Amino acid sequence: MKVCIIGCGAIGSLFAAHLGKLDDVEVWAYDPYQAHVDAINENGLRLTGETDLVSKINARSNAQDIPPCDFGIIAAKTLHTRSAMEAVAHIFKDGAVCSVQNGVGSEEIIAEYVPRVIQGTTFPAGHITGVGVCNHDTIGATTIGPFAPKPATQEESDRLAEALTRGGMETISLADPRGPMWTKVIFNCASNGIGSLTRLPHGIAVDQVRPVMSAIAQEGIAVAKALGITLEKDPEEMIDYGREVAYRHKPSMLQDIEAQRPTEVDSLNGGLADIGDEIGVPCPLNRAVALMIKGVEHSWTL
Repeated sequence: MKVCIIGCGAIGSLFAAHLGKLDDVEVWAYDPYQAHVDAINENGLRLTGETDLVSKINARSNAQDIPPCDFGIIAAKTLHTRSAMEAVAHIFKDGAVCSVQNGVGSEEIIAEYVPRVIQGTTFPAGHITGVGVCNHDTIGATTIGPFAPKPATQEESDRLAEALTRGGMETISLADPRGPMWTKVIFNCASNGIGSLTRLPHGIAVDQVRPVMSAIAQEGIAVAKALGITLEKDPEEMIDYGREVAYRHKPSMLQDIEAQRPTEVDSLNGGLADIGDEIGVPCPLNRAVALMIKGVEHSWTL
């Protein structure tokens, strides 16, 4: 099996390094950050924190140097989905690409470029601490399954999940992966958005502004219900559980805000509010969070 990780940032590094442990999986990684790519090729991809290992994988900054692969796992920021897929589409002329990205809307973009798509959501978290090095912050499960509008086969989803699990990334393959995906979307809208605006790690934000996080989550729960999606878990319980296991973890969007990088808010709070508008479920708090974060991004240009 050949697998290409598209975007070898924190989440991509977790998937790449764990798959790299397997003798029967050939792992490639595409990332435009040349120093990161060079370090991985020279020294291996290093994980620290919850996982301590070094994996030898094949990293490239030019997607033309990557051979055809059976599977892709795209972990790029959602705002880079289209440009990433434009670069790597030739690798998957007869392959399936799985998204483990945050938010909504990426699978529809991926489907424009490849024959088969796997929808996914992942709960492990990490952050890059140096070129070729990623700290594994928190452990969690990944859920994947065929993306209904342009599905991979169930066998392909099962096969990828089995390899990931053997590599140490617990992965469940379902016929309908929307429940877990929407559960995380709602959780992220509450935790990422509020963490970014308050500049507080998850657990501290829960201590300080829990009612606001709850109200944001309830809007998402109403949207999911209107779409006929059965959530995997209660996002409210996840917010509280996150306080216990990731008290000082900074959500990815907060990491972007601190680094003055564009955020994924258009795929999270903004994307949720857009879907709410389409189906007649108002999401004023999610819309407000999205607008305020876009305002913060604009402030960097002044």
